[in-house]
Amino acid sequence: MSLFRKYRSQYGRSFSIAVVFLMFEALADLLQPAILAIIIDKGVQAGDMHTVYWCGGLMLLVTAFGAVCALLRNLLSSRVSQRFGAELRSDLYQKVQSLPYNEIDKLDRASLITRLTNDVTQIQNFVNGLMRIFVKAPLLGIGAVIMAVRLNPPLSVILIAVVPIVALLIAMNLRIGFPRFARVQQVLDRMNGYTRDFLSGIRVVKAFNRYDDEALKFEHSNEAYRQANEQAMRGMAIFNPLIALTVNIGIILILWVGGLRIDHGQMQAGHVVAFINYMQQILFSLMTISMVFNMFVRAKSSAGRVAEVLSKPGSPTGEQLPMPDPSGKVCISFQKVSFSYEGSTGEPVLHNLTFSVARGETVGIIGSTGSGKSTLVSLIPRFYDPTSGTVFVHGMDTKQADPASLRCRMATVPQQAVLFSGTIKDNIRWGNEEATPEQIKEAAAIAAAHDFIAATPHGYDTIVGQGGVNFSGGQKQRLSIARALVRQPEILILDDCTSALDVVTEAKIKAALKKRAGHVTCLLIAQRMSSVMDADRIIVMDEGRIAGIGKHEELLNNCRVYQEIYRSQWGKESDQHAAAAQL
Repeated sequence: MSLFRKYRSQYGRSFSIAVVFLMFEALADLLQPAILAIIIDKGVQAGDMHTVYWCGGLMLLVTAFGAVCALLRNLLSSRVSQRFGAELRSDLYQKVQSLPYNEIDKLDRASLITRLTNDVTQIQNFVNGLMRIFVKAPLLGIGAVIMAVRLNPPLSVILIAVVPIVALLIAMNLRIGFPRFARVQQVLDRMNGYTRDFLSGIRVVKAFNRYDDEALKFEHSNEAYRQANEQAMRGMAIFNPLIALTVNIGIILILWVGGLRIDHGQMQAGHVVAFINYMQQILFSLMTISMVFNMFVRAKSSAGRVAEVLSKPGSPTGEQLPMPDPSGKVCISFQKVSFSYEGSTGEPVLHNLTFSVARGETVGIIGSTGSGKSTLVSLIPRFYDPTSGTVFVHGMDTKQADPASLRCRMATVPQQAVLFSGTIKDNIRWGNEEATPEQIKEAAAIAAAHDFIAATPHGYDTIVGQGGVNFSGGQKQRLSIARALVRQPEILILDDCTSALDVVTEAKIKAALKKRAGHVTCLLIAQRMSSVMDADRIIVMDEGRIAGIGKHEELLNNCRVYQEIYRSQWGKESDQHAAAAQL
């Protein structure tokens, strides 16, 4: 495949050297039956011990030479295959990291894990096998046929009859095996998906006492994987015995015909022994080739799945985002923007949005679930490109901007707080690797996280469990906010990231943000009206359209959707508002 050309050019020389050593090893194996025939015919039968000793010593030297070649070939093949596998896995991982969101959305996460692990390992094992025995097998088989024909042409007719039958069996093996092993990989993807869902949601499973149901789902997927593997193996199992049977019938015919020719004085016993050895080498060769095709069908399926990811378009490129113009007032501008996750042919989730956000302005975005709030802000850091219309950041069309230059000037706190394994300090510094301890503490203080961090036995060196399992939902959200703030961004996007906080804590965070980060342009998405009502302006979303833009009081008077949200929430939150207002 053209996608693997890079690895051929990088490892081709080492691969070729390993194959040369393998050829010498095969040559040593092919010479031994011929030397054995000389020992029997000219040494043992003639009683010539000098020939026996001389040829025996030569046979030992040839064997030692083959062993040295095998050692060097093993060392080289292990080195090449391991480095190739590591680099392929790294390139695949980096490719996944660089994929735009619309491409990642098309790939199942469990399938990506399988491709990074199982599929790369299958390809690596096949490459390692090529340098160890796979190339040796056809060389040994062809060489054994040539040596046998030169040794005794009449008897070689048996070989000429046996080899085509075995070749037909191998071709049938390949045709039957490939689709079956492709299905094995697909079923493995599904099983990994069930495993991932269960492990990521194990608390919910236990809370609802649904362990038996999840165990049953996994059992079904595990059983499907077993059946797919069994079906593939069953289809392949018949071929190796048939190949062995065909070759052994050939050996029996050689013994029979060879015995008749020896009895008539037309052939020497050493030739028959050598011929049987060559026949066994051919058997080994053909059995290995059959095994090669079994591994090939798996590796081919895996290579296709890996190539599918590597061939996808990478992250879009563009120009560096310019520094903000000191005289310019507009930071973000949407001009007649529409967007669909399926492209121009799909159903739009955003319709003809036009608005602008001034530098240093805090804009709240509110609306019902599914109204397009998160989709709207995902266009700003160029996670997606608009289907039509234009998004401007600092006066530059985001389609013309390099995504990395956009995102390094922004910070996003997603709906679902994500923490990584490591310490609290590492998680906050993740937003800015060069952040000092003072900057980390300042960001934590703004996010109202410093107090609970300081209360832990190890403070900022407290280990974060997988996914932040040792922290509450509100604590994880505050750490995520601190991670964004330590970046000191020009644009801060808060995507409903205070939903797990009480109103008092939320009010503290907003007050600290306004006091210490007043120069930051902030877009605040929320479901609760209390989260956005004191923003400079509020955008009201309804079914992918802007239903209203203005301050809280203005929208209460002239926006029907905002009025409905107010009526549905205000009664429930009036006491909390009163408590927050006293801060």
